[in-house]
Amino acid sequence: MSSEASRPFPARIAIFASGGGSNAASIMDHFADNPHAEVVLIVTNKATAGVILKGHQRSVPVLVLRKGQIQNRAFMLGQLEHFQVDLIALAGFLLLIPSFLVQAYPQRIVNIHPALLPKFGGKGMYGMHVHEAVKAAGETESGPTVHYVNEQYDEGAIIAQERVVLDPEDTAEEIAAKVLAVEHRLYPRVIESLVSGLKRSNVKH
Repeated sequence: MSSEASRPFPARIAIFASGGGSNAASIMDHFADNPHAEVVLIVTNKATAGVILKGHQRSVPVLVLRKGQIQNRAFMLGQLEHFQVDLIALAGFLLLIPSFLVQAYPQRIVNIHPALLPKFGGKGMYGMHVHEAVKAAGETESGPTVHYVNEQYDEGAIIAQERVVLDPEDTAEEIAAKVLAVEHRLYPRVIESLVSGLKRSNVKH
């Protein structure tokens, strides 16, 4: 338990991302001057990730970590404790979350997936791979899924989904654009609903 158990909210969010960071940006912008939460940290495993610039532009600290550091229990929990993180939001983070992190933040790690889980989930199903699979399957709808994170890719309990109607003529790129627009709106709102219900006594550090 954090020694800061008595400090008031806003809740403190860390975003884990590996790519361009458009979802991370939408979360940071949503919680700028928000009474319920603030983004206090960006974690990325790629030194060239676009999310780094987006964090710097918003004066949010960024940690660029190697896979081994992320998988190091003492190091990783120490970093999150240092920033007093209450909730972790994955936004295009491609590494599997270590089990020790899932255990340290039970139902405090969430992810957004660009398809209607349980369809088109699992290892290797991310980004355009998902949208290409949706197109190849001839799906008439897609959309983002926000879910809790467990020890397996995309298998945590679903929190929210929003369906997007697809046209037969839509390319994978057009499907991606439709879904991403909804992600940017849905994900910050779901995170806000979660942190609004958090009690500090239930947050493990």
